[in-house]
Amino acid sequence: MVASIRIPATPELAYLLRLSDTCLILGQRLGEWCGHAPILEEDIALSNMALDLIGQARALLTLAGQRSGQGFDEDQLAFLRDEGDYRNPTLAELPRGDFAFTVLRNTILATWLKLIWERLRDSSDAELAAIAGKALKEARYHQQHAADWAVRLGDGTDESRRRCEVALAHAWLYTPELFEADAIDAAAVAAGLGPAWSELQEPWLAEMNEILGEAKLAMPGEAAFRSTGKRGLHSEHMGYLLVEMQYLQRSYPGGAW
Repeated sequence: MVASIRIPATPELAYLLRLSDTCLILGQRLGEWCGHAPILEEDIALSNMALDLIGQARALLTLAGQRSGQGFDEDQLAFLRDEGDYRNPTLAELPRGDFAFTVLRNTILATWLKLIWERLRDSSDAELAAIAGKALKEARYHQQHAADWAVRLGDGTDESRRRCEVALAHAWLYTPELFEADAIDAAAVAAGLGPAWSELQEPWLAEMNEILGEAKLAMPGEAAFRSTGKRGLHSEHMGYLLVEMQYLQRSYPGGAW
């Protein structure tokens, strides 16, 4: 088995990895729906969105590898880090759950991703700004697709509404992590690399309030619980996900796409 790589602990690299890992891990979870979605059209749609997210992750991981000063490529960063070196928010790594949970998680994260990509188009890093310009188009579609399903299910049958309420309550517990600012954010703002995540909370709440209102779902209140995935402290689900993701690369080193 190939040993894990060690990455430099720089604010710029951590900022890039937080975003790349969000796309990578969410893409992995969406990919689990391939062959299992409730209808064929949705099977294709979820698989395509997973591919969009993996493409965004590849671009960001390539950039992160260049900025690392260690010559890492996208595959090494995607598959050869230890669990504690992944920086995605915990919400992205939670098990796929039922279709209602996938819809609500996608609505939450696609809305968040759309907002951060909008801001990153003005990044002082020209390559990151270019990645954001392309990713924004995909994120807008992902948000629209998820929001349409949230409305369809939330304002649907008693059963679909019940499932949405359960899914929303569960996913919402993990949303405060999306807006916690720290020294990594402060460094990114100072360098012009990108916004502090906390700056996205107000517009995100406004858009979520509109979507949930149309879906006739009540926005949950804030709880005391705080997840810590973007600091490298993950849920029990992350290790199982990484075993599946990393097996081929660690068992057959040097394999290429």
